[in-house]
Amino acid sequence: QVQLVESGGGLVQAGGSLRLSCAASGSIFRLNAMGWYRQAPGKQRELVAVITSGGSTDYGDSVKGRFTISRDNAENTVYLQMNSLKPEDTAVYYCDADLTRWEGLRTTRDDYWGQGTQVTVSS
Repeated sequence: QVQLVESGGGLVQAGGSLRLSCAASGSIFRLNAMGWYRQAPGKQRELVAVITSGGSTDYGDSVKGRFTISRDNAENTVYLQMNSLKPEDTAVYYCDADLTRWEGLRTTRDDYWGQGTQVTVSS
């Protein structure tokens, strides 16, 4: 079994900062790419940021220059530092992990999602 546990969401004023964390635990053989997505009410889920196992990053256009994704491979954790927050950043933020896990004596690759954490930015 694998779990992704997110933390760090909350309420912040426009221009403020928040840091999200997502820790993966369980029968993990290797964490591949990890990312953050968000979904606002009435909108589709969209990519916020992604980071590969080698540390390469990519960001959604709306957050470039304001958000930074990073990871701690020793702790199986990915972070999202969010600065200069805007009301339009309000959404539920989901962690996603492309990982290889143990299944008995073999390994299998799967995609896992966290439960989501609410970020609300007030104007």
